[in-house]
Amino acid sequence: MKLDAVGINNFTCPVSIREKNGSRQQTVATISLQAKMPRRLRESCVWVFTDILARYRRDMHATVFPRLLGDVCRQLQAEQAGMEMRFPYFLTKKAPVTQTSSLMEYQCAFQGSTEGKQRLLLSVEVPVTTLCPCSKEISEAGAHNQRAEVRLTVEPKNNKFIWLEDLIELIEGCGSCQLFALLKRPDEKFVTEAAYKNPMFVEDVVRMAAQNALAHPDIDWFSIGVESFESIHKHSAYAYVDSNDLKQR
Repeated sequence: MKLDAVGINNFTCPVSIREKNGSRQQTVATISLQAKMPRRLRESCVWVFTDILARYRRDMHATVFPRLLGDVCRQLQAEQAGMEMRFPYFLTKKAPVTQTSSLMEYQCAFQGSTEGKQRLLLSVEVPVTTLCPCSKEISEAGAHNQRAEVRLTVEPKNNKFIWLEDLIELIEGCGSCQLFALLKRPDEKFVTEAAYKNPMFVEDVVRMAAQNALAHPDIDWFSIGVESFESIHKHSAYAYVDSNDLKQR
């Protein structure tokens, strides 16, 4: 039986990610790596995947994928290879009033493939607060609000290096208010009132995020999905945009 590809899936290992401040962050990545390779070599491929990952894990970033996947193809005589790496990324964030510092977690991912045009994709998942404009309009007091998650996936122009910090910052101002890992009472007051003054539907969030992505000089293509985990409904609200659709219009 002919197989389309072989590889490893849900392989976890420590990796070192470059930070914008010049440091390196140690985190744990979940990796899937596949290759389309000659049938005669498929029985001995697993150790090659893990050996190559071990060589690159101390300086892992999206722009290293072409070299890593090139090594996979050469060592296994593979026609093509693809890899996805998902990991938590932490940034120090200060509360808006008390300036209390805490670590905020963001789920990030790198994807790469040698199939056809070599594509490099970066993804960040950024939580924000959304407050319903309709609820605010019809209510005498208060309005329902909830946490939402914005998933931004970008393809850099000419495989340029884009910092994860810049993608996260691009998104964080697109909701009714930012989220924080640690808030004291004065911070809670600020966040609640800021969201109330800035009501947004998920459609508003995705439009603002798309405008920011369109203005970024190093982003060639992007997609944005926003899911709002509704506080008064069983369902979530969702909006999505693909930059290819925007260009066609």
